[in-house]
Amino acid sequence: MARPRSVISITCQNPRCKYYLIEDGKDILKRGKNRAGHQQYYCNHCHTWFVETANTPLYHKHLSKSEIIHICKHLVEKNGIRSIERITGHHRDTIGRLLEDMAYHAEMMNEFLLKDVKLGQFEVDELWSFIKKNKRRLSKKAKRQIAKVMHGSTPA
Repeated sequence: MARPRSVISITCQNPRCKYYLIEDGKDILKRGKNRAGHQQYYCNHCHTWFVETANTPLYHKHLSKSEIIHICKHLVEKNGIRSIERITGHHRDTIGRLLEDMAYHAEMMNEFLLKDVKLGQFEVDELWSFIKKNKRRLSKKAKRQIAKVMHGSTPA
């Protein structure tokens, strides 16, 4: 008798798969961990591999979740990118790329900041205005995402 599979809360992250982000009928298997220590998954429908952080601001980051939380808390305190660089020891380009990825995934990051980091709504709004001010060369998609989560702002 075969061992029953464990419950997997991840959905397929491949946009070309017919089960992309769909919970019903998914056929996802756990397949070990990669060198960075992230759980790898395999979709039996589209035969692709992906990791647990795919399509999130943490994807392709060498920062841990706790380091990202630490950087976000410094951003809320209105520390500049260079001062955060001195405090955390991470390069300013790394912090800048994190800000841009946060803007691309603004809705997801908004939930993360409110629930996991336990920031208030005003603090999160200050963070988004800080990102909008300091990263003037954001893409249109990132600007639209920020406009969705900022209260009192109109979409561009």
